[in-house]
Amino acid sequence: MTAYPVHPRLKEAVALLRRLIAVPSFSREENGTADIWEEWLKSNGAGNVERLHNNVFAVASGFDPGRPTLMLNSHHDTVRPASSYTRDPFLPEIVDGKLYGLGSNDAGASGVALASTFLDLKGRKDLPVNLILAITAAEEVMGENGMRAFLPHLAERGLTPDMVIVGEPTGMQPAIAERGLLVLDGVAHGKSGHAARNEGINALYRAIEDISRLRDFSTPIVSDILGPIKVSVTMINAGTQHNVVPDRCTYVVDVRTTDAYTNPETVELLREAVQWSDLTPRSTRVHASVIPHDHPLVVSATALGLTPFVSPTTSDMALMHGIHSLKIGPGESSRSHTADEFVLIDEINEALHLYPRLIEGIRL
Repeated sequence: MTAYPVHPRLKEAVALLRRLIAVPSFSREENGTADIWEEWLKSNGAGNVERLHNNVFAVASGFDPGRPTLMLNSHHDTVRPASSYTRDPFLPEIVDGKLYGLGSNDAGASGVALASTFLDLKGRKDLPVNLILAITAAEEVMGENGMRAFLPHLAERGLTPDMVIVGEPTGMQPAIAERGLLVLDGVAHGKSGHAARNEGINALYRAIEDISRLRDFSTPIVSDILGPIKVSVTMINAGTQHNVVPDRCTYVVDVRTTDAYTNPETVELLREAVQWSDLTPRSTRVHASVIPHDHPLVVSATALGLTPFVSPTTSDMALMHGIHSLKIGPGESSRSHTADEFVLIDEINEALHLYPRLIEGIRL
């Protein structure tokens, strides 16, 4: 991490993050932190601050429909604290340059840095893009009142972003892609019978055959960036007692999708691959996300000496269908959802310096 001088907004950004940590904001229960965000943005001159459910947003003045729109986005909901915490997850302590607390790393640090950047740039008439700041909810569960409700709300007002910077802990390196997710419930059918007489048709054996097909699954087209689709059978259940041939076997399939096929297309390919099973997706909304190497956001990031990579984790990028997004933020993904979560003060400072340069470097 490059050493940067102390940013003028660092002190207030850290103070805001400490306020946010102190208020529980579990997914779908973010009212308290949404109140903080709404009040803070209004009192710090963000302009016309609005709220949809627990999503808080502001549109920079001078919005020009002729210019592309960049949304600065991070989330303020958190997972529940791990049982192995040794610290109070809601006590924002700074020790040896580390700010501890639930949501400090994922993704409070990104939120306060992006909000500070918005305040600094919102009045700039020389930027090539319009700016929207969106601090959204329910990201950890991809809930119905988070990004799934927020983007349609913007669209109704003619504010659909053309590109998005998604604030998540990436070590301030640009994540240009992440896989999508499908969870399929598989059911193989057979016919019950007495095991001693070798009667019936064993649904468990049929499931094993189909699971073998899923293990060997491949597609004619493979993503240049994300590689092959990854299929893993993670759960299986069959039978009622030892001497009854099972007539039904259920299993669960975890599928990490790519941009080579849409999620519905992937479901159909998997259904074609099996012989005995019905495969039913729980949802198809979590899509793979890829931003091209020549996109202005990526070009600007690489011009800063940053290194694009493929993220192993999923974010709200998966719900931004058709909108190019770049995931980048302070902190490290490896700290997310762990006990005694923390972010370095220096990491927040770095983000305060890099985010404006990333935006200023956009060339359309």
